[in-house]
Amino acid sequence: MTLVIERRQVDQSLQLPEGLHPLVQRILARRRLGSVDDLDLSLKKLLAPETLLGMGNAVSLLSSHLQRQSRLLVVSDFDADGATSCALALRALRALGFQNLDYIVPNRFEYGYGLTPEIVQLAVTRNPDLIITVDNGISSLAGVDAAHEAGIQVLITDHHLPGRQLPKADGIVNPNQHGCEFASKSLAGVGVIFYLMLALRAYLRDAGWFELAGRKEPNLAELLDLVALGTVADVVPLDRNNRILVSEGLKRIRAGRACPGILALLEVSRRRRVNLVAADLGFAIGPRLNAAGRLDDMSLGIECLLTDSGDAAYQMAVQLDSLNSDRRLIEGEMREQAFESLDGLEIAAEAMPAGLCVYDPHWHQGVIGILASRIKDKYHRPVIAFADAGEEELKGSARSIPGFHIRDALDAIASQQPELISKFGGHAMAAGLSLDKSCLKEFEAAFAEYAGQHLSNEQLQARILTDGELAPGEFHLSAAEALINAGPWGQGFPEPLFDGRFVVQDLRVLADKHLKLTVLPEGAEAAVEAIAFNASFDDPLQPGDRLRLVYRLSVNEFRDLRQLQLVVEEFEKT
Repeated sequence: MTLVIERRQVDQSLQLPEGLHPLVQRILARRRLGSVDDLDLSLKKLLAPETLLGMGNAVSLLSSHLQRQSRLLVVSDFDADGATSCALALRALRALGFQNLDYIVPNRFEYGYGLTPEIVQLAVTRNPDLIITVDNGISSLAGVDAAHEAGIQVLITDHHLPGRQLPKADGIVNPNQHGCEFASKSLAGVGVIFYLMLALRAYLRDAGWFELAGRKEPNLAELLDLVALGTVADVVPLDRNNRILVSEGLKRIRAGRACPGILALLEVSRRRRVNLVAADLGFAIGPRLNAAGRLDDMSLGIECLLTDSGDAAYQMAVQLDSLNSDRRLIEGEMREQAFESLDGLEIAAEAMPAGLCVYDPHWHQGVIGILASRIKDKYHRPVIAFADAGEEELKGSARSIPGFHIRDALDAIASQQPELISKFGGHAMAAGLSLDKSCLKEFEAAFAEYAGQHLSNEQLQARILTDGELAPGEFHLSAAEALINAGPWGQGFPEPLFDGRFVVQDLRVLADKHLKLTVLPEGAEAAVEAIAFNASFDDPLQPGDRLRLVYRLSVNEFRDLRQLQLVVEEFEKT
């Protein structure tokens, strides 16, 4: 496959500080910065909590329950964002003076997503006065009604897109609800609950609560490690506000001021906290935390984040690491099966639908989201992977490509053919749904037709967006370190990616799947080290081959020796 590479455009109007590293200046000029002020990631630049719609009502509701020392029950989602949101809510509420706290995280295989009536039935056994949802609830119309029938109030904190009708909750905080003027629509669930806790603390401070109760006002910045982890793991866009939250959280983790659970997860994943970057949260810590919710019960992940015991945290982190290994094995088998079933479609590219649905009765329900993402990456089109959910029901996990709003697509299909989809929800790039197994073929055709109507051939052509070439003199350790320090990088604020031509000088295969290279940049005199993880060996390389590489600059540390290394994302012979 020929690499189709486009280079990011430079914003000529942006005046960047002269003291920045020249390469950092070039990169930032290719990012969508509103102004140079966007480079200031200090906490004082965070958006104000009171601009979130419903914040005043939510704070009043919590304050009234604090006065009565009511029983509060947190209902969490079962992914890393949900786990960090739940842990943050419980830690913050306890620090603010609440004494009767509990939580429930739905087992995805028994209860499904959100505040369902079934979860409310389980909640009733805990006898709460108030349910607080974190990272879910905005679509839980029936669940909120069931809670009210049981005499339980409900406060929803969520960031998912709302449907046409909102649940009749006692309070809702969600930056994406209609009429909310909060400037950042990209808050993760953990960011929403963090903001609510900031607003509640300010309210209690103004009311003199801490003096009256003889309590020390808590420093909620101590919870930014959880905010950073949940934000990066949920792959929400890193707009300026989220970059502030992640940057401050990374600082705390690097300094060792994180909860024992995060430090333990770093240890089992063999990541050095002093050099931690956002990508480590997304690719090392997040998957281990998510593994609990995918294969077992996310309560293990939540307990890991809640404990203050280093020993207990480490034991739970080891269990999460083992679950993640199991998850990778299951995912690998499912991916191979899916690719084999789709390979026939590659014979004629025009025969492949613009939107793909894949299903196998043996697939694991907890891993279909990752599977959909892998297939989406290979075929560059929206994908929905389905798994059995019992009683003739299928659950699907959808992943999309730029320019195709997957939740809107499901909404449109549900409007046109309401008998197809039982329920759905999600974002522009990811969504979930349920349907009856008998409807799969009809839904598959409807999804392919909708995608074909809304995606052009150009949009279905995978393109790699890079920051251009590096000059021979720019292959330096100092350049890699400067780029790392200019982060955090992530979704919506992509890590610098370069392309260029090289000559292979030496190569070897590591662990039967990684390609270790020594390459000479075109026009340079000194070679550099490079590694391509999980490389394809369909067309074996040998010294002297000329390659076009798409790569990132990184720092390889081995036995306290730091040296420049290129991490190869794509390559082809030229």
